[in-house]
Amino acid sequence: MNIHKTACIRNVGIVAHVDAGKTTTTEHMLYESGRIRSLGRVDAGTAVTDWMDVERERGISVRAATTVFQWKDCTINLIDTPGHVDFSSEVERSLRVLDGAILIVSAVEGVQAHTETLWNALRTLRIPTMILINKMDRVGADAQRVLDELKKYLSPDVIPIQQYNGMEEAFLGVKGLWERQESGTVHRTADLQELYDGVLERLAEHDESLLDAYISGNTVPDSVLVERLFELTRQADAYPVLFGAASKGIGIQELMNAIVEYMPAPLGKSEDPLSGVVFRLERDKVMGKIAMVRLYGGRIQNRDVIHNTTLELDEKVTQIRKVHAGHHEDVGVLEAGDIAGVCGLGRVRIGDVIGSADAVPPAHRLTLPLLTVQVSPVQTADYPQLVAALQELSDEDPLLDLQWHQEERELHMKIMGPIQLEVLTHVLQSRFGLQAEFGQPTIIYKETPSRSGFGFVAYTMPKPCWAILKFHIEPGPRGSGLTYHSIVKPEKLLPGYQNEVARRVPEALQQGLRGWEVTDLKVTLVEGEHHVWHTHPLDFVLATPMGIMDGLVNTETTLLEPYLHFRITAPEEANGKIMHELILMRAVFDYPVIAGERFTVEGTIPAATSLEFPVKLSTLTGGRGTFTTRFDGYRECPPGVDIMRARRGINPLDTSKYILSMRNALGSQRS
Repeated sequence: MNIHKTACIRNVGIVAHVDAGKTTTTEHMLYESGRIRSLGRVDAGTAVTDWMDVERERGISVRAATTVFQWKDCTINLIDTPGHVDFSSEVERSLRVLDGAILIVSAVEGVQAHTETLWNALRTLRIPTMILINKMDRVGADAQRVLDELKKYLSPDVIPIQQYNGMEEAFLGVKGLWERQESGTVHRTADLQELYDGVLERLAEHDESLLDAYISGNTVPDSVLVERLFELTRQADAYPVLFGAASKGIGIQELMNAIVEYMPAPLGKSEDPLSGVVFRLERDKVMGKIAMVRLYGGRIQNRDVIHNTTLELDEKVTQIRKVHAGHHEDVGVLEAGDIAGVCGLGRVRIGDVIGSADAVPPAHRLTLPLLTVQVSPVQTADYPQLVAALQELSDEDPLLDLQWHQEERELHMKIMGPIQLEVLTHVLQSRFGLQAEFGQPTIIYKETPSRSGFGFVAYTMPKPCWAILKFHIEPGPRGSGLTYHSIVKPEKLLPGYQNEVARRVPEALQQGLRGWEVTDLKVTLVEGEHHVWHTHPLDFVLATPMGIMDGLVNTETTLLEPYLHFRITAPEEANGKIMHELILMRAVFDYPVIAGERFTVEGTIPAATSLEFPVKLSTLTGGRGTFTTRFDGYRECPPGVDIMRARRGINPLDTSKYILSMRNALGSQRS
């Protein structure tokens, strides 16, 4: 693949709502850079970064694809992410390792619900972002309308730095406001005074000297203005907007120039302490598991022994490979700031930290799986192979959260939606040669404490055992998850025992009084006691769930259901019928906004009541309505809604049976 090392590196991701043109844009960048010799097409199944069979057959991206190319003496590590909401976990993991992002928005469809979800994640992580308004050659393209939507729904600091010529089929190309000469100086490519004034006006909001010049009407040199724009873009305070028609290659070179100039270089040096994170796992028939690593400090070479801080183990690197859409090249070394595939890490998982965690940014949860589904093999004899295959897929996508209940011989996993189920079915068949059946997806509810209370357990019989615990459980803010800490002094309960309790509390909360995960709570260990002779660490493995469940009985729990934020756009004549359906689904919404012959309405709606609505909307509008959603958090169910889930295993509240079962299970570990 002839990947040569350069001092200049850019780690950039492409994100967008589905069908905005991410993969086509990536394909043309690879072609313009000379990385590939011929152009592929998404609809023909020949796009380079859609290299999986299922992607080529369906014409959609389901996995984030990592590729690399050179442009202007700079190495660009590019991650092309899926646009469909069912595969948001791929985007979520990619965002963690990016230094910059290109958000693509269709000039026809404009800002869509998933566009806003992606934007919110980019802003939360403060990732420098450029915006490409794509598909300027399509019928219905309206750049000004989309610019207005960007400013309304995303940020007032989106700043056009190009001018487009023509619209729809008459689209000719783009002219940038500035051009860099060989000497390095910047000059304006044409008069473009209106574009210049727009940049100055927005930047003046962030810079007092520019504000003074703007108010007084003084001219700011282009070199000063463009350098300030570079700086604000790299600080994620300004967002340059470019235009293009990726299917025709229009605006692609200008976009690549902007990546090099506007996007920040990675921080970190090779002489820094080793620090990196695993953000993807791939499989190779020869090399086995390949961990995609973003390195923030230090360097890794072939045959190095590196420390997995998350798992607290050392493993030896066998090869380091640059990855390009399913193809690999051994490069021998991974330097700080770069991305590559590391082979030889047999036990590594997604999210594991390599070396120091100090330089690794936190993960950001983009969305949550809201559905759970049971999986079973078509052929009963394939059950062990299906368990192994699903575990491998769950390693590659932890949000699948495979639950294997051995006693019931049941497999359950979490999913985002029906498209993901279709893809999983295809992957199991093509990759593992297995046929699987998926049950009807059901909504994932949760529980939360209704009030504050205490949970107590004294596990002292039958000997030998001794574990006494008292928890204070109280409700937390919605969306806060679990907060746990201990106020027990080490002389009362040894730190090792306290650590065992801390590890077991999240497990104990996986099934509440109704069988659902308990969330949004604060748990404090307020009392604890061990016995010098009788206590074994595994006593706290057994005792913790009993103490937690005792506490939940005292606090009782409230059922929570997932809500979606929605936006419906439909013909005006369907307004009344749609409003009626929204009321029946317990939606909360604003007054509809009418524009021309169509109306738009936004609000929130329970996920459980809206599963079948897209089909109904198509019937009500003759296929002319759109329904876009994004996750909006969990809220209390209304009175009368009480959904129970069958408990897996023995309930810790059934003390005698639970103790007997757990002692049998832990017996070999205790001896």
